[in-house]
Amino acid sequence: MVKGANVGLAALSEGDGSVDAVTVILGWSSPSGDGDADVSVLLLTDEGKVRDNADFFFYNNPTAADGSVQLLGQSPTEVGTEDRIQLDLTAVPDGIERLVIAASRHQRAPFGQLDNLRLELADLGGERLLGFSITDAESESGFVFGEIYRRNQEWKFRAIGQGYDTGLAGLATDFGIEIEDDAAEEAADAETADDGLAADEAAGTAAGAATATKALDTPAAATTEPPVTTPAPADGPTADSPPAAVGPEAAAPGADTDTAADVASSAPKRLRTARKKVTLPKAAKPSLAENDAWNTARLFPATALNRDREREVRATSVLLSVMAQVPEFGRRLTAAFGAPAGRMETFTEVSLPHGETPKRPDGVIRVERAGRLWTALVESKTNGNPLKADQVQDYMDIAARRGYEAVITLSNDVALEGSPLVQVKIDGRRKHKVLLAHLSWAEVAYQAKMLIRHEGVGNPAHAWLLQELLHYLQHDNSGCHGFQNMGPAWVPVRKGIDDETLAAGDERATQVVESWERLVRQVCLQLGGELGVKVLPVQRTRRGEDARARRTELADRLCADGRLAAEIRIEDAPGTIVIAADLRVGKLRTSAEIPAPEQGYPLSWAKRLVRQLAEAPADLHIETLTDGTAAGPRGTLEKLRPEPGDLLPKDSARITGFRLSLTKGMGSTRGNAESGFIRSVDAAVERFRAGVLVHLDQRTARRP
Repeated sequence: MVKGANVGLAALSEGDGSVDAVTVILGWSSPSGDGDADVSVLLLTDEGKVRDNADFFFYNNPTAADGSVQLLGQSPTEVGTEDRIQLDLTAVPDGIERLVIAASRHQRAPFGQLDNLRLELADLGGERLLGFSITDAESESGFVFGEIYRRNQEWKFRAIGQGYDTGLAGLATDFGIEIEDDAAEEAADAETADDGLAADEAAGTAAGAATATKALDTPAAATTEPPVTTPAPADGPTADSPPAAVGPEAAAPGADTDTAADVASSAPKRLRTARKKVTLPKAAKPSLAENDAWNTARLFPATALNRDREREVRATSVLLSVMAQVPEFGRRLTAAFGAPAGRMETFTEVSLPHGETPKRPDGVIRVERAGRLWTALVESKTNGNPLKADQVQDYMDIAARRGYEAVITLSNDVALEGSPLVQVKIDGRRKHKVLLAHLSWAEVAYQAKMLIRHEGVGNPAHAWLLQELLHYLQHDNSGCHGFQNMGPAWVPVRKGIDDETLAAGDERATQVVESWERLVRQVCLQLGGELGVKVLPVQRTRRGEDARARRTELADRLCADGRLAAEIRIEDAPGTIVIAADLRVGKLRTSAEIPAPEQGYPLSWAKRLVRQLAEAPADLHIETLTDGTAAGPRGTLEKLRPEPGDLLPKDSARITGFRLSLTKGMGSTRGNAESGFIRSVDAAVERFRAGVLVHLDQRTARRP
């Protein structure tokens, strides 16, 4: 489509001419690999304004209570990043005439820095219905991509492509929302902090250092959201029980201490866009156990699981049961597959006719809304067992014949675009299309962690159920530990690298590259669940490059230099984590580049960096980055602590930043044992994050 064009959604449907729900996909890529944007949706009346702030959906308000809008979050693609929104048009309130789809960038960074800006609409089967590309983005920091609107009882889409230099605040203000512009406040805080550091260097006084440190450590202003409640079991919380109520008594210093009732009765007129934070209690109540050998009784015990079939049946039943009982969790897992927000029921070991022999999928999910049913068949595997193509093919055929909407596969593997886990044949003559989607056990654990640890669950019993599910998934016997095998090509490729017999074009090297990508994506899920923020692999691709060609190029590079490399972007972290696995020498290197401040003096930058890393590992390697041709000074933290000035270049070259690195040995086996490669990568990334990044000033991550 071109800017200004419009089309009726009914005209895009091959069925009965009606489109009840669509998935909106906003995509972009970045030459540097670290570009990002935040999507939002506004519900407008016929006057072109929101009814109130609750009609604005963004990262602090991602889901409508009626299910009409659900922000599904970002995911990496082969050409960048996609952010998805599910819209249930049957649930849109009668007074709403337009749904505006927009996006904004952090700290008002320009959209002109991003490539391939594009909006697409897809139906619930995943088929792309239309696309609209924005090619004229320059200095705008906010963009209205398009809108879905009513016209004569029909829903239509209009391509808009209108930009705002004033970012999220200017965009939202146009539609009747008063924004408390946190971007301006954060910029002012940053300027104050840098002024303090400059004064410290110039005057050399202890008072200046104290002022700068206070400015750097001041927490962001708390939002005026109601307190989030997570449960304690009836007998009191134990060490691994879900956290108790998070309210005023647990709030960070300076946070708003109004009760939920007070906040509800006096809603703020101005909307704060600072990201909502959940403050958890620092310590749980002591256990009543007589000693540590006593095991807490679990709702879903896993200690007696020995056989693969037992693990598979119990894991599927446990998961589907919790999905049906905890609406927030069930909706979170199924929304990405096109399920509406409605009453969910789940079933296991259902017998369905198929030729002479009935088939028994591992599970069935049914969601009912307004008298209509959405149905998905579930095929699950645990303990690293692969999915079987013939089984999945049978379920796809059954779903198409019976009018079901989706087949969901569930296993330890992580899906990659352009490299399906199973190959199935689709009969193009059938009008009814069935979505084949994959869910990894790591994604299930990630969604549970996000709800109970970071976003909060309103019902204490629901939060306790999620905690029990998470405990089950993490048990050694559950078989649900996510990606845990580098594949059969791992050992031959390692051997070929050692004896220098691995040649470019070897298909086994491509298989290792795919396993490496799956491992990196699982690391992102684990980190995101622990931290409660977006964690995504950085994709650096050329326009028009497909997945297969990119992986072939990486495989040839692996054959040539014996190295695997990846980058991970953690939201609001100072720098991108680079993971490099050198298979020739058996070493893992994790590193990040920290940009130099825009104000102050180089000596104060070095002193502040060393001061912030006071508790970092002594073997941390620090290298000064300069705009000169010669390499900058470098050394270990242990040697630099007494003399931070050793980081300053002797030739007075301009400092552009610092590179921080940790190196450790890596496992050699292909599995997830203590000596395995997968376990060593997990440990290396966590050591770098917890030992280095967590100590750095978070404001340095803010994009210029």
